[in-house]
Amino acid sequence: MAILGIGVDLVNIPRITALLSRRDSQRFASRILSPDELALWQSIPLNRRVQFLAVRWGVKEAAYKAMFPVVRPTWKDLTYHGAKVADDGQWLKPSLTYRPPASSIPVIGRIHVSVSHDADYVYASVLVDGYS
Repeated sequence: MAILGIGVDLVNIPRITALLSRRDSQRFASRILSPDELALWQSIPLNRRVQFLAVRWGVKEAAYKAMFPVVRPTWKDLTYHGAKVADDGQWLKPSLTYRPPASSIPVIGRIHVSVSHDADYVYASVLVDGYS
């Protein structure tokens, strides 16, 4: 399958901290997180919430860049799942789920995502396979 697109994004975590200090953090989170992500965000400790938002912001920006102009996802159409250990003990890679609200949107191929964070920065890259 051909590549639909590649997107990258770099997020400055202090910028997200500043955004949250000027706005209601719950309202901000509810604007950019999918329902599943918002439920998870509400369950994590306060000191981890900024990085949580920064990672999702970067991943979703990178995904938009990879899908545009064929698909124009909204913040809530995308859900990021971090790396985790499966029931069988094997590590699962991070993943990104795209759930468009309407069936008339083109069906895209597999989404590949990679995230790295260090100190004040989060780097996200997304590669999207072709579409039909």
